[in-house]
Amino acid sequence: MFDNKTVAVVVPAFNEAQQIGLVLESMPGMVDRIVVVNDGSSDNTREIVEGYLRSETKDHACPGIGPVTIQPTLYNEAEVFLQERDKEERALFVPSEVINEDPGKSRIILIEHLENGGVGAAIATGYKWCKDNNIDCTAVMAGDGQMDPDELIDICRPVIEEGVDYVKGNRLIHRSARYLIPQKRYLGNSVLSIMTKMASGYWRVSDTQTGFTAIGKKALRKIEIGKIYRNYGMPNDMLVRLNLAKCTLKEVEIKPVYRIGEQSKMRIVRVIPKLSWLLFRSFFKRIWNRYFLKDFHPLFLLYVLSMVLGVASIPFLVDILRYIFIPGQATPNSILMIYIFLAISGLQSLFFAMWMDIQDNDRLQK
Repeated sequence: MFDNKTVAVVVPAFNEAQQIGLVLESMPGMVDRIVVVNDGSSDNTREIVEGYLRSETKDHACPGIGPVTIQPTLYNEAEVFLQERDKEERALFVPSEVINEDPGKSRIILIEHLENGGVGAAIATGYKWCKDNNIDCTAVMAGDGQMDPDELIDICRPVIEEGVDYVKGNRLIHRSARYLIPQKRYLGNSVLSIMTKMASGYWRVSDTQTGFTAIGKKALRKIEIGKIYRNYGMPNDMLVRLNLAKCTLKEVEIKPVYRIGEQSKMRIVRVIPKLSWLLFRSFFKRIWNRYFLKDFHPLFLLYVLSMVLGVASIPFLVDILRYIFIPGQATPNSILMIYIFLAISGLQSLFFAMWMDIQDNDRLQK
C-alpha cells in the first residue's frame, strides 16, 4: 500500500517470456496486486507467470481489495444502475479468464486472453479487474521491462497524494532523451504528440506515447474502458476519453530505458497512418461532444467556421494555380482577393478557437 491506498500494476504481456520475470521480480513492495494480462502469447509467457504464482508462500489478502456490492436504498438508484452496467460491460472486452484459484490472497493476478486483442485491449482488461476490485491507484508497466520500477512511486504519488486523475511518464524532457531514444522513435513520438495535443485538448502534454501511467479510482469509473482503442493508439485514445470526462492530468519526468533485451513489436511506418486517422476522428469527437452537446462553447463555432472557410477557399486556390500555369494570363484580382479574404479569415478563426481551447483545458493539467 501507499499512504493507506491500494496500488495495482497492470502488466500487458504478449510473447514476453524473456523479460516478464524481470518485471515481476523488480516490482516495488508497495504494489498490492500485479495484474498480468497474457494477450494470447505463443511462447511460454503464461507458464513463467504461473511459476511465480506457485512460488508465492505468503497470504497477500489486503483490506479494501475486492468487489463492492451496493445495496439498494431509496436514494441510490443511480449507483445501483451503474453497478449493473459494470457487470454488463464485460461483453465489450476480449474474452478472458482469471487463472488464479483465489485472487483475493495472491499478489500476482494472471488473466489469460482467449485470443490476441492488442496492447490496448490487454490494458483495458487489467483496468476492468482493478475497477471491479476497488483499487485506489492503478499503474501500467509494459511486460518488456522498459520501465524502471524505481520510478513507480513518482508515477503514483500525484494520484494518491494530490488527487490527480491521470499521470503520464515523460521521457522527452529527460536530458538523455535525444541520445538514448532511437531517432525514428523520437521523431515519430514528437509528431504524434503534436497531433495528440490538438485531438485530446491536453495542450501541454508532450510524451503521449509512453505507457508508464497511473490512474485514480474515480477517473477509471468515469470512462468507458471497454471501448478503449485496442492497439498501439491506446495512449492517445485514452487522453481523449479522459478529456471528455474532464479529468486532470500531470506529467512526471522518467528516464528512457532501451537495450535491456526488449524487442519492440511496434512498426512506426504502419502505426503512424492509423494513429493519424484515429486522432483526426478523435478531435471531431471531442469538439462535438464536449463543446456542443455537453456544454456549448464559442470555440465550437470558431472551429466549424475555420473549416467552412478553408473548404470555401479551395476552388479559388485551384483557379489561382490554374492561371499561374497558363502562359500570358494573370490571375484576376477578384479571385485573388476572395481567396486571401477566405484564407486569412479561416486562419484567424482557427487560431482563436485553438487559443480558447488551450485556455479552457489549462485547468485540467497540473
